[in-house]
Amino acid sequence: MDGKETIISVKNLKINIALDEGTLTAVRGVSFSIDKGETLGLVGESGCGKSLTCKAILGINDKKCSTEGEIFFDTDAEGEVDLLKLPPKGEQIRDVRGKQISMIFQEPMVCFSPMYTIGNQINESTRLHITKDKKKAKAISLDMMKKVGIANAEKRYDQYPHEFSGGMLQRALIAMALVCKPKLLIADEPTTALDVTIQAQILELIKELQKDLQMSVLFVTHDLGTVAKMCDRVAVMYLGKIIETGSVEQIYHDPKHPYTKGLLGSVHKIGTKKQERLFSIEGTVPLAMNLPSGCSFYDRCKDRIEGVCNVKEPEVLAIESNHTVSCHAVSRTIKGGSSIE
Repeated sequence: MDGKETIISVKNLKINIALDEGTLTAVRGVSFSIDKGETLGLVGESGCGKSLTCKAILGINDKKCSTEGEIFFDTDAEGEVDLLKLPPKGEQIRDVRGKQISMIFQEPMVCFSPMYTIGNQINESTRLHITKDKKKAKAISLDMMKKVGIANAEKRYDQYPHEFSGGMLQRALIAMALVCKPKLLIADEPTTALDVTIQAQILELIKELQKDLQMSVLFVTHDLGTVAKMCDRVAVMYLGKIIETGSVEQIYHDPKHPYTKGLLGSVHKIGTKKQERLFSIEGTVPLAMNLPSGCSFYDRCKDRIEGVCNVKEPEVLAIESNHTVSCHAVSRTIKGGSSIE
């Protein structure tokens, strides 16, 4: 976005996974950027490559994953560096991971070791990145536990994960991610395992802390209602590719890609009559292995053009400021759009 400081820029990210059956092309040329204080929503159904993209930023994908592309991040010590070129266990990436970029994972129940207290596990980042002094580290961790709304933090600090409810564990996970006050927070479906009331509290908490810390957020979800509440911009992902990007207003009020329209059409709206069926996208997501040429959404698309969509992969079309789409049908109907590489 013009006039703003870009914190991270992902360019042409590709992730292949070696399987016995062949190579799975899980992420196929993903590109996006996030500015300081901005929240980008990464939207798509399960299996489209959202979590792999996030883990690639931190360099924590499985050894079976081979990663190509560039991920430029504005570090404190060295300025802009390509995270993919850093040794995965070197000091540089360890200084970034957990301190300057933190991640909230999907399932709080399995993110904590049952062998150590909550305070001990939150304190690990504090001692590693902020101070070696045990008293100071504990004070910093307790302060963050209080900020995320953990009542009676002094007592909770010495309790074990099994003594926490799901909502409290999620708060503890957020405290662990934010204790070093990172530049970028990656929230990978942080409210999936929680009930609706706790979800609203956690989302509000993330927004408040983002404002206090001037933090950028990459918010990963398949819940379009959450995107509308949390995000400034949206990137819609399908089968390892980003097929449409735009502001929340552009995506919700003027979606262009048939897949984006399908996602929005499948959401229940207030005022809908009981007799009306929710829209569903026909077909299933193909396996990202030995994919045919052309658009990956071709078999499920009602707007497909025979001899075009199944022959050539669509280019990225710039429709207006910050709104892009990859679709042959859209490029034929919209005048004045320009393709960008």
